[in-house]
Amino acid sequence: MAPVGGTAVQDHVALAEIELCGELIIAASAARERLSLESIDEVLKVAEERDSSRG
Repeated sequence: MAPVGGTAVQDHVALAEIELCGELIIAASAARERLSLESIDEVLKVAEERDSSRG
């Protein structure tokens, strides 16, 4: 039996990873061919992350 009061813990990193995986699955299913590395980076917003970390 689960404790009263709710002990649900949200792992924000895991949730973000799951969301990115979902985006990648959607992009792959919509593509006619294999996704290129550049396309994968675009879906995962890798370039945007690099730009924002440079500051």
